[in-house]
Amino acid sequence: MGSNKRRDGVRVKGLDGYHNILPYVMPKRTEAEVSLTEQFDVTDLVKYMTERNEKEGTNLKIFHAICTAVARTIYHRPRLNWFISGRYFYKRNDITLSFVVKQKFRDDGDETLMFMKVEPDMNFDSVSKLILGDVEKVRKEKSNDLDKLMDFVGSLPRPFLEVFFGTLRRLEYHGIMPKGLTAGDPNYASVLLANLGSIGADSCYHHLSNYGTLSFMITIGVLHKEQKLMYDGTWQERDVINCTFTLDERLSDGFYNAKSLRIVKYLLEHPEALAEEIREPVPVDL
Repeated sequence: MGSNKRRDGVRVKGLDGYHNILPYVMPKRTEAEVSLTEQFDVTDLVKYMTERNEKEGTNLKIFHAICTAVARTIYHRPRLNWFISGRYFYKRNDITLSFVVKQKFRDDGDETLMFMKVEPDMNFDSVSKLILGDVEKVRKEKSNDLDKLMDFVGSLPRPFLEVFFGTLRRLEYHGIMPKGLTAGDPNYASVLLANLGSIGADSCYHHLSNYGTLSFMITIGVLHKEQKLMYDGTWQERDVINCTFTLDERLSDGFYNAKSLRIVKYLLEHPEALAEEIREPVPVDL
């Protein structure tokens, strides 16, 4: 039993035998993880954002730039937006980003999970405004609907939780999970981003989860300076940032992922290109 079309995606058909058997050889997402760390030179991006923020009153941030670059990469590299559920491959209908918002930067500060849809006609500015608006709203309201749902479910007795989540796994396997239980859930996003740089930490490996359909995880490290050897043979102090990517290797191999990273790298190192719409081609030789 299985659905060819889900509410959040369409089944991918015509795959070769190797890919068709992968979900049976490695049925769990957590046993098919591949992770790599990439360092990006964001010197020009920092300069670009500083000038615009001062002259135009914008509030562009590196996190917003990374979100924009990743969304545009996913748009042009669609396998990054695939997922496996019920042993079938699906391509997701939308590009959705999720991340954590900390209410206060304290050990006991509450965390709220955010979920946002990126449209093909959006760019750096519109993504930035969307993030800032959602974050401000959540911090003002202290929580969102997902937080309230988790608080309620988390207060239930253990036997009920065992039955509840066992039922959810079966519903997900057959592609009939109710929208009310997945709307706004980061476990059903295209990618989950953890901005560790906001708390002064560097990027690190972060696991995927067997719950939901999330198959792409990124941790973002703190902005720092390093001496870099330039093409002209000189050493220069540059602004750099490390990002660690964790993906489900059943969906796309290392060759596909490495080429996809070229788009992220180009956009972060050529910030003027971020002003273009998500759907605009990126001049990167793939």
